[in-house]
Amino acid sequence: MSDNLSFHRNVRTIWISDVHLGFPGCSAEHLTRFLSGMRCETLYLVGDIVDFWYLKKKRHWPQTHNNVIRTILGKAKHGTRIIFVPGNHDEAMRQYCGMQLGEVEIINEIVHETADGKRLLVLHGDQFDAAVISSPLIGLIGSKLYDSLLNLNRLVNWGRGKLGLDHWSLASFLKQRVKNAVKFISNFEQAVVKEARHHQVDGLICGHIHRPEINDSTEVLYLNCGDWVESCTALIEHHDGTIDLVHSAEQQHIIKTLPARAREQAA
Repeated sequence: MSDNLSFHRNVRTIWISDVHLGFPGCSAEHLTRFLSGMRCETLYLVGDIVDFWYLKKKRHWPQTHNNVIRTILGKAKHGTRIIFVPGNHDEAMRQYCGMQLGEVEIINEIVHETADGKRLLVLHGDQFDAAVISSPLIGLIGSKLYDSLLNLNRLVNWGRGKLGLDHWSLASFLKQRVKNAVKFISNFEQAVVKEARHHQVDGLICGHIHRPEINDSTEVLYLNCGDWVESCTALIEHHDGTIDLVHSAEQQHIIKTLPARAREQAA
């Protein structure tokens, strides 16, 4: 399979999540470049698009972050349906769920039907984060620690850039190796599968934990968009219903495709 995404520029659907506009670690330039090169019928913004948590502490909104908003609204003006599913970092927008602000629909959760008939529940995913639900304070403490880790990651990648090395995510590296983080991710995925079964859908698309994934190991499909802080990933649906998990940083390439077996079972 080719690593060049030029043949993907006209797709049916795109899902992005956890952009964190307003946070210094946001890869706004990569996202603008990715969206500018893509055409789609529907664009889902699956939560944490704007990081109000960080903006409450410090004002940070460079032109590159404006460019992301302008690119999204530009797509809406040219016929793309924009659906915004708020997350915990932009939860203030949840009070507007059910409304349409300009050309952007705000919906807490929605079932998307793919071209080949799969029904996929789309929501942000913080609904499954016990720490955020049981204690907002713990969630804020965790957010501060995560912000510090990402700031360290920026320094690491500055040094790697000077040495001619590629971008590398320290946060992702640690999440793969720290036992509690691995357990949290596993529990999160199990909660997602349970929710999908409850809604009697074929699968669920979310974000929140900044870990891109396509997993068909159970009868319910689990798809996570990833983020635009660490991984710079998105989910895209082609016009035949095929779903790819794609990475878009310095160069765009496919990470994973929903296996044919899963597509056939879900259809």
